[in-house]
Amino acid sequence: MLDELDTAILRELQADARRTNRDIAAAVGVSPTTALDRTRALRDRGVIRGASLDVDLAAIGRPVQAMIAVRIRPPSRRNIEGFRNWVAALPDTIGVFVTSGTEDFLIHVAVADNDSLYAFVIDRLTERPEVADVRTSVVYEHLRKRRVEPARP
Repeated sequence: MLDELDTAILRELQADARRTNRDIAAAVGVSPTTALDRTRALRDRGVIRGASLDVDLAAIGRPVQAMIAVRIRPPSRRNIEGFRNWVAALPDTIGVFVTSGTEDFLIHVAVADNDSLYAFVIDRLTERPEVADVRTSVVYEHLRKRRVEPARP
């Protein structure tokens, strides 16, 4: 469980993970040593798993995004895990969700154009023998929250 200080440090790091420890300490009202110890403890506990770079997909030649729902048959552990590992390694894949319900996967892709999206679905996905059904939805806009507050009990 996170206390108020852990939550405050987490909030500051989510706003800008590149800030110095001294800046974080000042923002949350503790000494730099305390802030550093708490930040290390959050990392050691797996609460903080790293920092990532937010890239403009259009600027790197991938302006077309889509969510692709995939159903696997038969839905065995071997088929699910094999497909998951394969699709996650593809260069156009930027996210994989293993889900329950009608679909087994939601795959978030970013590609150069509609032809590339078509090729991804038709030439890559549907060629897999375990893929029973594919439904593609083009993403018009992708909004993400940059800060996530810990749940309160």
